[in-house]
Amino acid sequence: MNQTWLIPLVAYALGSIPFGLLIVKARGGPDIREVGSGNIGAANVSRNAGRFAGLLTLLLDAAKGYLAVWLAARWTNSNIRWMMVAAILAVVGHMFTVWLNFQGGKGVATGLGVFLPICWQALAAAAVLWLIVVFFWRYASLGSISAAAALPILIYILYAPGHAPPEFVSFGTLLICVLVIAKHKSNVERLIAGTEPRIGKGPDEDT
Repeated sequence: MNQTWLIPLVAYALGSIPFGLLIVKARGGPDIREVGSGNIGAANVSRNAGRFAGLLTLLLDAAKGYLAVWLAARWTNSNIRWMMVAAILAVVGHMFTVWLNFQGGKGVATGLGVFLPICWQALAAAAVLWLIVVFFWRYASLGSISAAAALPILIYILYAPGHAPPEFVSFGTLLICVLVIAKHKSNVERLIAGTEPRIGKGPDEDT
């Protein structure tokens, strides 16, 4: 029986699991949406429930993205089109989860997870860019936005060196990165206004 039609559903379902919210509640904490920035991502969890909870949220949010794409690869003999479909739906599920009235996180950790099995080389390069930006400017959000903006180019260069990647890979990568940047709208506004907190100088906003 052909199970490929399940891929978008499973990917969205995995992506929509609000690990940040569940982890904080399991530790007896408040609704993470009502404290700090109100985001369910690792940064807000870390600031309001401790570094361990934040790290666990980061790992699980990345893992659900990775698992969605890994399952798509298993079911379709590594068909990159279906892997990209799973990647897109997992990130969309995290950003617009059905369990939280279609609200959610900003997609950085889940995006990290989905691209790991697609092109880890590009992901590694994007991570280096994030580190460089954060080191020099001390804005975690600027690092995330920069990495997201660069990832489509990095995928194009590193997915198959010497050859252009399939159009669906380029389109899917661009779509995910646009969504991630759009979710950082409030961060962009604060960066322009000069009011975005720097790392180590007050509570940093979500990345």
